[in-house]
Amino acid sequence: MTGETDPLLLASQLCSRLCHDMLSPVGALSNGLELLADEQDPQMRQRCFELLEQSARTSAAKLKFFRLAYGAGGGFGEKVSIDEPRAVIETLAADAKRIELGWQIETPTVTKAATKVLLNLAQIGLDALVRGGTLDLGVEERDDATEIVVRAAGAKIAFDQTIGDALAGRMDPAELTGRTAPAHVLALIAERQGGMIQTHVESGTLLLGATLPNGA
Repeated sequence: MTGETDPLLLASQLCSRLCHDMLSPVGALSNGLELLADEQDPQMRQRCFELLEQSARTSAAKLKFFRLAYGAGGGFGEKVSIDEPRAVIETLAADAKRIELGWQIETPTVTKAATKVLLNLAQIGLDALVRGGTLDLGVEERDDATEIVVRAAGAKIAFDQTIGDALAGRMDPAELTGRTAPAHVLALIAERQGGMIQTHVESGTLLLGATLPNGA
């Protein structure tokens, strides 16, 4: 890891990312309520209710994402049911639209660290699919380590190399932004556990992989 991480800077950048991600769905809720207050047509009112429901689901999913991806996980035991991150990823993918999910996960539970890595890599993959595509996610838990693989494939892949540098621990922590802070968190998790995160980008495909030794 290059340099020492300023915990206050990291916390502020993660908060900035949270505010950025929540602005759209919460703003949509506010706008929907304003429209509903003035709308008299039954069909349009029903449409307003549908939009409000969608925005509420997205808001809840994003908050749950931040709780699982960066929180202490106090509401869970040593391991987290795979259904928890899966439900969040499915909601976020549905909100992103034009994204098909593929799952290759047999383990019923994963560690809190693996949950954080899976969610963040999935979010990076979703962000890269600017024109839609497929997002395949795999988790394999062996005796000695947990392997996580996320593959994003689409007509256009938008991947900022600074995120790749942050994932690999090559970024100066003093240069963190709200965009790179989540990747830096993953690098810290991998470093603490003696694991590693790898990225590979080629035409139309982004491959993200993590190895986290168990019992670290």
